[in-house]
Amino acid sequence: MKTKITLHFYAKSTKMNADGKLPIYIRLTVDGQRMEFSTKKFIDKSKWSPELAKMKGQNEEARSINSYLDMMRSKVLGAEMTLLHKEEPVTVENVKSIISGIYKNHRTLVKVFEDHNNKMRELVGKQYAWGTLQRFEVTLNHLQNFLSWKSNDDDIALIKIDHAFITEFEFYLRSVKNCANNTAVKYVRNLRKIVNICLNNDWLEKDPFSKYEGKVYEVDKEFLTEDELKKIYSKKFMNTRLEQVRDIFIFCCFTGLAYIDVQQLKRDHLGIGIDGNRWIFKNRQKTDTSSKIPLLPVAEELIKKYEEHPKCINEDRILPVLSNQKMNSYLKEIGDVCGINKEITFHMARHTFATSVTLTNGVPIESVSKMLGHRSLRTTQHYAKIVDKRVSDDMAILKEKLSGNLLVKSS
Repeated sequence: MKTKITLHFYAKSTKMNADGKLPIYIRLTVDGQRMEFSTKKFIDKSKWSPELAKMKGQNEEARSINSYLDMMRSKVLGAEMTLLHKEEPVTVENVKSIISGIYKNHRTLVKVFEDHNNKMRELVGKQYAWGTLQRFEVTLNHLQNFLSWKSNDDDIALIKIDHAFITEFEFYLRSVKNCANNTAVKYVRNLRKIVNICLNNDWLEKDPFSKYEGKVYEVDKEFLTEDELKKIYSKKFMNTRLEQVRDIFIFCCFTGLAYIDVQQLKRDHLGIGIDGNRWIFKNRQKTDTSSKIPLLPVAEELIKKYEEHPKCINEDRILPVLSNQKMNSYLKEIGDVCGINKEITFHMARHTFATSVTLTNGVPIESVSKMLGHRSLRTTQHYAKIVDKRVSDDMAILKEKLSGNLLVKSS
């Protein structure tokens, strides 16, 4: 079936420049698909002939512009032949990329994604956390597997990325990879960052995410109860490495620090606070927001325990933190040994600080938010929703106060 291609030139009145001239635009239509873009040529409105779709007159300016427009018509015919010869689809995007001179060097999604991840890798510990890089690496791996599953390809040209491609990728994550809603949406959002890079560099004409509406649903964050925390804290370990991991985990349960922040914690992050006691003063790696945390006795005790540890001395660190992967592996073992029926992860320490250590014990949510380094109180309020024990205790106090009140009927 022969492809139907039409080309129309017009002076766009809504894009007048500072000199009062109008840009000459191309309206390219391929089998009903339309795209409009500028020729980078400008003209006085009075000199343009809408009927002939060219500049009026025979002067040098008119001959130059009209020759350029004729050349563009020839380029469109040549683009069609090029695509047919290469057995590439004759689409409006492909035709436009050829006549614009970018087709030979057209970029592909996987290559752009790989370049992004390589640059991110160089900035781990400076601008990004290792976990952030890992999430983008996993997203890239899912994308490559999706391309193989969808069309047996290992890459795709940027000009082929559209809304359908985005929704198909999300479907693949949910169905083939069996990802939960929030996980699937987060992977798609990682892809969105790569697409935004392409849009910002003018490698893509249209945002394929313009109608995408993936939503992350709020889920309860797992944390340790006070009893579970005591179990881990008081447990005697014969294995030195398990004891070390337990101690660092407990330290974060009593400071609210995330893995990357405790891993980076140095002696100069400790100082004297407004109350004359030692505090932690550190910007969060993830958000670069300030955290000011008074040291509780348990945290002070653990700092003192490891101040002579070789790793702490040689690397100017407060605690001898292992890799996140190793920490989580040992924590699973610690949970089993302590008889705790939860999958303990290192990040659970931060949730435990917010719930069992602070909010449950009456620390105002505003103070907890500041210590956690949250940008918004709304982020911290999620923890307040799940502290049922605090609600129970508050209501018990209320019942006691109302016990002699006539509003409360005796049973």
